[in-house]
Amino acid sequence: MILHRTLSEFRSAAQAVRNSGKRLGLVPTMGALHAGHLSLVTEARSRAAEVALTIFVNPTQFGPNEDFARYPRNLERDLELCREAGVSHVFAPDVSEMYPQGERTRVVVSGLTAALCGPHRPGHFDGVTTIVSKLFAVSGECVAVFGRKDYQQLKVIERMTRDLLLPVEVVGLRTLRDVDGLALSSRNAYLTPEERARALCIPRALSAVVAAFGAGERRVSALGKIAQRELEAGGLRLDYATFADADELAPLAEDALSGERLLFAVAGFMGRTRLIDNVVLGEDPPPIAS
Repeated sequence: MILHRTLSEFRSAAQAVRNSGKRLGLVPTMGALHAGHLSLVTEARSRAAEVALTIFVNPTQFGPNEDFARYPRNLERDLELCREAGVSHVFAPDVSEMYPQGERTRVVVSGLTAALCGPHRPGHFDGVTTIVSKLFAVSGECVAVFGRKDYQQLKVIERMTRDLLLPVEVVGLRTLRDVDGLALSSRNAYLTPEERARALCIPRALSAVVAAFGAGERRVSALGKIAQRELEAGGLRLDYATFADADELAPLAEDALSGERLLFAVAGFMGRTRLIDNVVLGEDPPPIAS
């Protein structure tokens, strides 16, 4: 495994993989790696001969009152996990590498960012699409794997990649969960034991909605009430619990009837920690097996 700290080093390494006739797999991360990230590496290895993982805590996707300064960072541990997972290249640049002095450019995807996390995190997705487009520009032609826990992010990146004609195949991998159903996240490290126990209200709510949908319930209002009971029981301070089109991310009205495929996405605070999760009804299994 080779660690690259500069754009030129990583760009040359990525090109060398292609020059040898191999396909490159890319796993963009902000570090603080866990089993969810490693599942993305496994998927990338199944699709490509060599895998590159990027580690960069991107400042432009954090708001002024968010957790950029305290976001968990442990490069040495991350590198050891990458070695064990069979990663060939790690790109861990400084901010000055990714954002040259005087930079002014942002990549903006409209529409898909208007709802869900968009209103609650102004500028967040502009930061995401800007940094991912930069990573794609440096990596070149590849297959890039992202987790579906950040479902809105995945859809925004897919749209950006198509619109900008980038030579990247974007793959979304099903959310990896702990044994009790909680979605794996680097931010779970912030939770106290009591908060983590209460956070299980999220997978319980998702599972209850999956069960009702599977039993034939299509009224958005009824599905919402089922979720609300579970989320309130855990004391989650909601940003949103929204039913939306699974592709365009447009929220459905409360009195609407859903089709056979529907996104249900939740975001809220447990203590100081913001958690997100989702299921695509008609497609995903319940987070907590019955």
